[in-house]
Amino acid sequence: MVQSVNELVNHPEVDLVIVLTTAPQHADGVRAAIAAGKAVYCEWPLTPDVDTSKELVDLARAANVRHIVGLQRRLAPHNRYVRDLISEGFIGKLRSVRMHVSMNYFQANRGKALQWTVPPENFSSVVAIYAGHFLDMLFASTGWPREVSALTVNQFKEVTITETGETYPTTTPDQLVLAGKLADDAVLTVHIEGGKRNGSGVQIDITGTEGDLRISNRSAFGNVGDDYQIEGAHGDNLPLLPMPVPPAYHDLPRSDLPSAVLELAELYAAYANDVRNGTRTAPDFSDALRMHQLINAAVTSYETGKHITLAVKNS
Repeated sequence: MVQSVNELVNHPEVDLVIVLTTAPQHADGVRAAIAAGKAVYCEWPLTPDVDTSKELVDLARAANVRHIVGLQRRLAPHNRYVRDLISEGFIGKLRSVRMHVSMNYFQANRGKALQWTVPPENFSSVVAIYAGHFLDMLFASTGWPREVSALTVNQFKEVTITETGETYPTTTPDQLVLAGKLADDAVLTVHIEGGKRNGSGVQIDITGTEGDLRISNRSAFGNVGDDYQIEGAHGDNLPLLPMPVPPAYHDLPRSDLPSAVLELAELYAAYANDVRNGTRTAPDFSDALRMHQLINAAVTSYETGKHITLAVKNS
């Protein structure tokens, strides 16, 4: 029987190390996997600290091991379809993108299972977790912003644990409002909020010179049946009509699994194809670092009242 993490990652039958602990514990597991020369998958967020995330990127590259991060929503069939619609000119030149994401949980009263999201040093707030996932999904289709300004607002200044009645003060933000510009001066607006009592979900509106797209889901997490719906119109003053995702984008066998689980399965499938074909389509630690830097830029913008210019990712 395996008795330690080091023994586990060095086991000859282990090909891929999967790090599923809380964010403050991620770095230790990732370092152990890299030291063993094993491919490693880590959930998002990679670590609570951007400098530590940069260290893990450098370590993985120096060891020449494959590294994957759990920013799986970019690989969902609907998102790959939207990306192709944009790149193939369905909407013409991109003019504006607007996204609203909300969820019922992360309220002032939380179950014990979410107690770890309260301390700011855990980098596990609504903004850290959901902004990371959904901004990555969006930017995989539209391209990344060149500059941003933001509000990161804390409205639940005290959190009560439902099962125990314990209360904890917190400064973790529960809302993010992000504005910026994409390439060619396309306008970006994003609102992400936790603790929405009713009517939560996802809505994305993408406007171009020749058409429009709307992507929506009644859930920001994705249970059984919570599938993204795409509507679009190419032309002028037309109704938005349903645009089902073509079968070619559905790589996985049909199943009754929750849609959020299927998104993760798409990531594992992408990783398997990368190993088989020598490609790199699965998001990796450098993608996690870039997202962490963006979230830090949003916080800095709010604290300083300034627009922040973002670094251009090296190819």
